[in-house]
Amino acid sequence: MTRLVVALLLCEWLAGCAALTNPVGRGIPVRDVPPELLAEAKQCKEPVPLFCLRSTPPPQYLLGGGDVLGVYIEGILGEANQPLPVQASESGMHPLSVGYPIPVREDGTVSLPFVPAVSVQGMTLPQAERAIIEAYTVTKHVITPGRERILVSLIRPRQTRVLVIRHDNPGGSLSVTSRGFLGTQETIGSTTRGSGMILELTAYESDVLSALAQTGGLPGPDAANEVVVQRGYMKSSSDLAPMPTEFESQDPISSTNLTSCGVETIRIPLRLPPGAPLPFRPEDTLLRTGDIVYVPSRDTEVFYTAGLLPAGEHLLPRDRDLGVVQAIAQIGGPMVNGGMNANNLSGTLTSTGIGAPSPRLVSVLRRKPDGEQITIYVDLDRALRNPHENLLVKEGDVLILQETKTQAMMRYASEVLHFGLVSQVIQTSRTTGTATWSAP
Repeated sequence: MTRLVVALLLCEWLAGCAALTNPVGRGIPVRDVPPELLAEAKQCKEPVPLFCLRSTPPPQYLLGGGDVLGVYIEGILGEANQPLPVQASESGMHPLSVGYPIPVREDGTVSLPFVPAVSVQGMTLPQAERAIIEAYTVTKHVITPGRERILVSLIRPRQTRVLVIRHDNPGGSLSVTSRGFLGTQETIGSTTRGSGMILELTAYESDVLSALAQTGGLPGPDAANEVVVQRGYMKSSSDLAPMPTEFESQDPISSTNLTSCGVETIRIPLRLPPGAPLPFRPEDTLLRTGDIVYVPSRDTEVFYTAGLLPAGEHLLPRDRDLGVVQAIAQIGGPMVNGGMNANNLSGTLTSTGIGAPSPRLVSVLRRKPDGEQITIYVDLDRALRNPHENLLVKEGDVLILQETKTQAMMRYASEVLHFGLVSQVIQTSRTTGTATWSAP
C-alpha cells in the first residue's frame, strides 16, 4: 500500500513539474555558444562626429553656376549721374551688393553687353571683377584702361535643391503597446506617417548636417542609425534618369537596378565602432541638386517572455545592450527575491518560505541564420556574478524562466509533503508534557 501511494505521488509530481517536463529542456550553456550566434554589441559603437557630416567651406566664396552677381559698369550698366543700385542679400549673410543682377550660367560664365561671355567659374569676387575689367579694357577696348568704373558683388548665392524624406517624425507617430497578464503596459513600437520637405540650401551649407538641422535635427530613437542619399536620378529639370520598370529587391534604397540606371546610393552611418574608418568620403556629405535625403525608420526589434515571466512582447533598445539579467529586471520578473512572489489577484507580496528559492534557469530560444532553433541555458546565479554569462538578448529571442530540477523538488517537498514530530519533554507521576513540530 505504501509503495502505491509513493508511486501515485511521484506520477503527480513528474506530471506537474515544469522543470522536469520542460519542452525546451535540451540546450547549450552560454559559454559554449558559437560566436556567430551571439548578439552584436551596441554600446561599443560611438556617434559619428557631427563635423564629418558637414562640408568645409573655403576661406572665400567661390563663384559658380546659379549665383546672381551685382554688376555696375559706368556708362554701360548704370550712368554716372544716377545713384548706384544697392540691394541687400536675400540670405542676410552677405554684405550689401551694388549693381544690376546678372546671373551666372550653368557653364560658369556671365553675359554682359558688348563683350564675349566672361568665365567666372571658381573665382572669388575680386577675381571676377578683374576678369570683367579685362574684358572691357583689354579684350574689346570698350572702355579706356584706367578710366573704367566697374563694381562686382554677390546678390544671391547659388542654391542646391534637395528632397528630404524622414520616417522618424515624432508628430506623426502612433504608439503600439503590449498589455501583460498583470496589467502592465509597454510601448513595443510605433508606426510613423513620416514627413517630406523640399529644401533650397545655399552654397557651402548644402550638406547632410544642414539638411537634417532644417528638418528636425538628428534622427531620433525611432529611426535607423543611418542616413541614405540617392544621387543621380534627377540631375536637372530636363535631365531625368530612366525609371527602372522592375526591382530586384523590395528595398527601394538598395535596388541594384538603380545602380544600373546611374543612380548612386550613399549610406552614411551615424554610429561606428571606436577607431573604425568612415565608410563614406567627405564629398559624399556635400549634396547636389536633385539628391534625395532619406532617413529610414527603425525596424521594430522585440523579444518575447514566457514561463515564470509575464508573457509578452518587449522592445529592444536601439543603442543599448540588454542582457538576460537586465531584460528580466526591465519587465519586473522574479530575480534574487528570496522566495517572495507577487500575488496575481491582489498585487500583494506573498512568501512560501525558504522552500521556494528564486528561479534561476532561463532558456533562451534563438533562431539560427538557417532558420533552425537552438536553446541556450542561462544560469541567473552565474550571470549575476560573471558578465560573460549574461547573454545579450537578440531580436526575436524567447526568454523562458523556470526553476532548476533541484529547486522544483525542494518546492514540491515543502508545499506537498508535510512531516510532524511529537516529543515528550516533561513526565511526572501526575503530568505529561509534549512538544509538537511540523515541517514545513
